[in-house]
Amino acid sequence: MLYHYHLHELKNAAMLPAKAWSNAMNIMASALPEEMTPYSNLMTATSELVGRSVKTFSKPEFGIKSVIRDGIEVSIIEKKTIIKPFCTLLHFERHLKNKAMDFKDPKVLICAPYSGHFATLLRDTVKAMLPDHDVYITDWHDARHVPMKEGEFNFQTYVDYLLDFIRCLGPNIHIIAVCQPSVPLLAAVSLLADYEEECQPKSMTLMGGPIDTRINPGKVNEFANDHSLDWYSQNLTTVVPHSYEGGGRRVCPGFLMIQGFMSLNLERHQEASVNLFQDLVKGDSEGADAHKKFYDEYRAVLDMPAHYYMDSIRIAFKDFSLPQRQLLWRGYLVLPSKIERTALMTVEGELDDISCVGQTAAAHDLCDNLPKSMHATHIQMGVGHYGIFNGRRWRDQIQPKIAAFIREFD
Repeated sequence: MLYHYHLHELKNAAMLPAKAWSNAMNIMASALPEEMTPYSNLMTATSELVGRSVKTFSKPEFGIKSVIRDGIEVSIIEKKTIIKPFCTLLHFERHLKNKAMDFKDPKVLICAPYSGHFATLLRDTVKAMLPDHDVYITDWHDARHVPMKEGEFNFQTYVDYLLDFIRCLGPNIHIIAVCQPSVPLLAAVSLLADYEEECQPKSMTLMGGPIDTRINPGKVNEFANDHSLDWYSQNLTTVVPHSYEGGGRRVCPGFLMIQGFMSLNLERHQEASVNLFQDLVKGDSEGADAHKKFYDEYRAVLDMPAHYYMDSIRIAFKDFSLPQRQLLWRGYLVLPSKIERTALMTVEGELDDISCVGQTAAAHDLCDNLPKSMHATHIQMGVGHYGIFNGRRWRDQIQPKIAAFIREFD
């Protein structure tokens, strides 16, 4: 709908009094005497929930200042390696005693999804890899801030960007794709193999990606089957208002994406809000802070270019062009069977209802000329989609397996 964005902006403006009321309640609560703590906690809890319901969450920082490597603290400095209109290739440079260090560790590019959240959602992914890897990440830009003069961004452009990044980083690279970019990454590596380029990655790890969504279909697949591409275009894309740099650009806005994400587990998110209220009433600042830290990140969203969003739906959920070996990039047929030098690992979560078990592992059948010794699979029990790249099981069980796989082929 053409005016989705304008209505959203109107709603934000209309809620300004609620924000002011929330701030006033917090000031009043902080001024109450200690003997009225139960009342001040209740006021704080109420104002917090009202304030968060109307809050706009900005892009978070990665905020990784240091990591421990072999018992030594190593400082981290973010460096922008390549800046493109829609993405920055970000390097987490490791420093020891104020000097950039080359620890001769495997060079790893993490492909973050361009699907509503900022790349900072992969903070835990990056932090776990940093001690023993030289890490880069695709830091995607909010499309509402990209001027129209920069042109459109679609699936072809995404693959272009990956090819440029891989060629920049050289032949001794390992790549991890989290969720959505599994498809364009497999396409990019297939093209490099087809061209017999020297910079073919040593390994690629695909995590929870929609390689073949015909397998074990879940809620996302059912929704896609029930709605036409025209429905997606008319209801989930809109035009950015001219008050932004990207005014006039058609996007899938972040505020619609977050509604979709939350609707998949609505009861869980509602329960989390109740728990936040109860923690604040009890004065449990630790529990409240943990909730706010997670949801500050989760609710920080960006706008996706509409052409890329529509391409992603069409390719992965409508045409199934990659598993049917019919995917084209700028007129060239993408042939995963050409991959013979890049080892392949797939990671899936037992409870993943976004990319269900089997959908990512389908990549192994497509890479049918890759020696069997260069294939690896892992299904992590007890985790959903976000658990495969974030949290305790990611750090303790999944990441060590990926690190071992990378070392084997480095």
